[in-house]
Amino acid sequence: MTNDAILSNQVDHWDRLARLHGATFRATDWPSPERVELVFRQLAAIWGDGRPGTVLDFGCGCGYGVLLEHLRANGFDVTAYHGHDVSAEMLAHARERSRDALSATFSGDPDQLEAADYVFAAGVFNEKLETDATVWRDYVVHTIDRLWSLTRRGLAFDILTSYSDPDRMRPDLFYADPCWFFDYCKRHLSREVALYHDYGVYEFTIHVRR
Repeated sequence: MTNDAILSNQVDHWDRLARLHGATFRATDWPSPERVELVFRQLAAIWGDGRPGTVLDFGCGCGYGVLLEHLRANGFDVTAYHGHDVSAEMLAHARERSRDALSATFSGDPDQLEAADYVFAAGVFNEKLETDATVWRDYVVHTIDRLWSLTRRGLAFDILTSYSDPDRMRPDLFYADPCWFFDYCKRHLSREVALYHDYGVYEFTIHVRR
């Protein structure tokens, strides 16, 4: 399956959920708002020095623009924010939610992605749908490489873990080997890599710093 075919399936899936559920956690297939906040806390922990910074939010913070709200509510000095999403329906929700944020811009065109101090990808690698797991992993790695090229200070992303209980795993979801991704980031991106797999859910977070 080509990247174009993968993206086409993703667009159809997320547009449908956005029309069905609106600007809520259900539109992004998360189990609860608390789970969304937990993921955001794990991702945002990479930003630990208190300095102002710009943000590229790949996936618009679980689709509907709530990552920007989380960062500002928790004292992060976001000087500029750009949200990217493949779903036009999700982008519409994110723009509406962030209409009062003067520093916020949005796009669905990957060619419009610009470098930022911190790049976040919240939940965007979890739903492979009918894509083969090996093909999806290659797509995830390609995307991580692209995001790293846009990162000035740090990249943070989360993925469901292959250590999940077998009887709870879904065929449409991607369960990654955390050690494999840690090793990939360590060997190909940066010597400054951290893996977190200790926050009570069946996923892991990776931080990669410049």
